[in-house]
Amino acid sequence: MGQQIEALASFVATTSWVDIPASVQEHATLVFLDTLGVILAGSERPEVRGLRDRVGATAGTGATVFASGWPTGDARTAALLNGIAGRSIELCEGHRLVSGQAAIQVLPAVLAVGEVMRSSGQDMMAALVLGYDVASRLSAAFTPRPLAHQNGQASMLGAVAAGAKLRGLDAAGISRAMRIATTLVLTPSYTNVVAGATALNVAGGMSGFVGALAPDLVLAGFEAQPDAIEETLGQLVGDGFEPSGLLEGLGTRWEITRNYFRLYACCNPIHPSLDALRMALDELDPKPEEITRIDVATYRFASVMRNPDPLNYFASKYSLPHAAAAMVVRGGAGFAELDDAALNDPVIAALRHRVHVTEDPAMSAVAPRLRPARVTVTLTGGRKAERAVESHRGDFSQPFETAEIRGKFHELAGVVLTPAGVTAVEAAVDRCSAWDNIDEMMALMRRHDHR
Repeated sequence: MGQQIEALASFVATTSWVDIPASVQEHATLVFLDTLGVILAGSERPEVRGLRDRVGATAGTGATVFASGWPTGDARTAALLNGIAGRSIELCEGHRLVSGQAAIQVLPAVLAVGEVMRSSGQDMMAALVLGYDVASRLSAAFTPRPLAHQNGQASMLGAVAAGAKLRGLDAAGISRAMRIATTLVLTPSYTNVVAGATALNVAGGMSGFVGALAPDLVLAGFEAQPDAIEETLGQLVGDGFEPSGLLEGLGTRWEITRNYFRLYACCNPIHPSLDALRMALDELDPKPEEITRIDVATYRFASVMRNPDPLNYFASKYSLPHAAAAMVVRGGAGFAELDDAALNDPVIAALRHRVHVTEDPAMSAVAPRLRPARVTVTLTGGRKAERAVESHRGDFSQPFETAEIRGKFHELAGVVLTPAGVTAVEAAVDRCSAWDNIDEMMALMRRHDHR
């Protein structure tokens, strides 16, 4: 087994909440709050409700499913359902420099295993930070195949590390849990998003499931091959694994602080184009019918999201023409604006076909360090405005204000909680490191269910 993998497992096993700098603790708490809100709003998606109804009756007890009524299940099922819910509305955070959405794949395992184990708030938050570190470092070390989505891959191993820590496994046990889990790493395809295939979100939810399962496999006596992680990420689901930088800055560079948050309810590569469009619209203040065309030039990964006729709600999250048209017609591209009704709005549908997206090779050359976009809006009569950005808001150089992230939480959590409940749960999360266990937050949620 690789020396770097063992050192990473040892770091997870021996690091506690008090070892993590205060600024990192504060940021991690905001990541927790943001991700919790995304899970709560996602729990109301029809396919998520349907799955919950079908598996809930036989799911056991012990961990909470974050949905109205607050059903319970075994840790694996609760983590699975919460992870799927959080993936379903395309508002979860992600790592800025690697392909990964670690929090929504790690936190469900932390919450479920932590609730079953009666873990303290400090222990759960340390597990979140450390699982995020593992997920992001492994993501940076391996080369994913071109069609492979990050759901259920490196982030799954981060969820396993977090779950194993909460189960009290030592460094050898955490390493074995991650290596066992490589047999469960998934191969979801980006093609799912064009097809509107919400199966992609199941892959994200499976990270939490495996995060709860793999420690039990260790405790039951299952073994794993020594080089399982290197082989899996380097040869099976990836095209290469280079561990030389895996430990760089370990304990001083905390990956959870290198994340981005989302306020637009669509895939992150679309966001720079929407920022540039917003600026052009602010200058022109046009009516939708006055726009003859919207030209978007951006980097390659964003430019392929150009389908003007997305098949369903999920596919619409990966359509730059749809998000741009919704911004023009509805004034924004957040959770409320990019809803199911937007897909069938005739004004939005017509405008989507006047949005033209192309790749700019010069922009592709600087991605992902920068994520540029240039948007030109042309009106009838020839008046136009052009705006360009180097990266989207929320990036390192222009982070969102904390109040904006908290406002997003209030909107999303309000899908399930009363206004008073949203405020109470927000305050509870802010003091999560002082929890004896998760009961404080769960009592508030049950008390303030809007139904």
